[in-house]
Amino acid sequence: MERALQKEIAEQQSEESVKRKKNLLLKRAQSLSVQGSHAVDWTKPVSPLFPPETPDPSLPEAFPDFQRVTISGDYCAGITVEDYEQAAKSLLKALLIREKYSRLAYHRFPRTIARFLRKTENQIWQEEDEVLPVLYLLPYPDLETFAIDLSHVLAMIADGPTKTYCHRRLNFLASKFYIHEMLNEMAELKELKRVPHRDFYNVRKVDTHIHAAACMNQKHLLKFIKTTYQTEADRAVLDKGGKKITLKEVFRNLKMDPYDLTVDSLDVHAGRQTFHRFDKFNSKYNPVGASELREIYLKTDNYIEGEYFARLIKEVAKDLEESKYQHAEPRLSIYGRSTSEWENLATWFIQHKVYSPNMRWMIQVPRIYDIFRLKKIVPNFAKMLENIFLPLYEATINPQKHKAIHVFLKYVTGFDSVDDESKHSDHIFSYKSPKPEEWTTDDNPPYTYYLFYMYANIMVLNNLRQERGLNTFQFRPHCGEAGSITHLVSAFLTADNISHGLNLKQSPVLQYLYYLAQVPIAMSPLSNNSLFLQYSKNPLREFLQKGLCVSLSTDDPMQFHYTKVRITDKRGTDPHGVPSRDAVQRTQFSGGCCESGG
Repeated sequence: MERALQKEIAEQQSEESVKRKKNLLLKRAQSLSVQGSHAVDWTKPVSPLFPPETPDPSLPEAFPDFQRVTISGDYCAGITVEDYEQAAKSLLKALLIREKYSRLAYHRFPRTIARFLRKTENQIWQEEDEVLPVLYLLPYPDLETFAIDLSHVLAMIADGPTKTYCHRRLNFLASKFYIHEMLNEMAELKELKRVPHRDFYNVRKVDTHIHAAACMNQKHLLKFIKTTYQTEADRAVLDKGGKKITLKEVFRNLKMDPYDLTVDSLDVHAGRQTFHRFDKFNSKYNPVGASELREIYLKTDNYIEGEYFARLIKEVAKDLEESKYQHAEPRLSIYGRSTSEWENLATWFIQHKVYSPNMRWMIQVPRIYDIFRLKKIVPNFAKMLENIFLPLYEATINPQKHKAIHVFLKYVTGFDSVDDESKHSDHIFSYKSPKPEEWTTDDNPPYTYYLFYMYANIMVLNNLRQERGLNTFQFRPHCGEAGSITHLVSAFLTADNISHGLNLKQSPVLQYLYYLAQVPIAMSPLSNNSLFLQYSKNPLREFLQKGLCVSLSTDDPMQFHYTKVRITDKRGTDPHGVPSRDAVQRTQFSGGCCESGG
């Protein structure tokens, strides 16, 4: 029996050997026939063994010749077909939801993704799809529909098969980056050196996340305080109970001499003591711990009508203009205490000529309804929303009556929602949540509640302004720095882009969705290091390698930076193991901030 089996195996091996030999002889014969089919002319140059490849017409002429890796085979390797289909359907629906809300508010949505989404619906994407008709009914958001969409994405990020698929895809993207880096690093550097008159220092850089009250570094603020004291010590700068107080008297009451002030005694720089202490961080906006100095130097609505603050910002703007290639989008505050805030801010902007070609402006709305309600400044949440948005509707409909606001809005690019995300709210947002006019309790509404009603107003306002040929606004909230993962889900539906996004690391599904939709994320590692996340644990480099649309921003230079060229320093240093020689990645950060800016 064994002999018969061995004989059969030997015969099979012999047959395979014969087949291999026949194939080899056939190839050899074909090769010889090609060579012998014509007489060889040794006077002619020998043609190459492989003909040169015809260039791809879709690529530009100067496109670098990088090595590329192609993955072929089973597209759902590692998971079952059923799980793959379930994950694909969930991701597709989430992208369609984001596209819907982005289109309604005139936010950006990647055209590449839009084309793929049209294919899934057996439609053809056309550029005209992004153009709305001249006459149409203005859309408005529906709370119940939004709550259903939100619950779908929330359920999706907890779905097992979707989590597995997204986790594997993210690992795959990171691996592709490592392979590309290994194969093409030298080619990239060579290509970089060929580019004339362009390097890291003269590519455009935009600081898309910076607060106006902290846009200067601590040395700049100290120098400005000393200069004003030397030249205007007898100027009245405060009004307390009808009594005018001069700058000299302010420092006398604080028992200090500006001549003796140092950056250390100014005490505006954040350090270890502010880690997970947002209250202590906010106190750093008070120079030498004195709220009087903050009101004098860092406010727009004070006794001197914000003159010192305007001069400080204009000095920062002058530095940007001299650098030529640096731009910024500082954030100014509108609190929602009264409708006169917009008129006062616009008047300050025009009166002091706080304009720079290197600056555009963002409006930040702090989530502090509970403080206003406690002080009986507003009766309900609807009144706060009215104070924030009603002047904008009026200026859009009747710009002649509100000229200052109309002019100021030309230089405003968007809105931000700011405050401590780690604050907990007992209320869970749903379609049964009280309407804004019904929210009369002293409790602060949850994060999602703020985002939905801010998005709703921005959406209607954008449609109104678009109809009149005016500029529209982006919604770019602080999101994902701390707190619940639901904040990032809310922002995925409502925001054009976000600031921070650290908590994306906790959810592979959300991280993959932000990658697919290319939602811009302005990250601030130095700020995070002093507040919520150590430098070494920051996911910035990881996000970059996986292909998320990330950029670097300063957040608060007064608290975190030392030099005037803070945005260049931030991108030029080695924050997360980004090799100092890798100018490609540093320039990529600059490109990301230009794409996400207003």
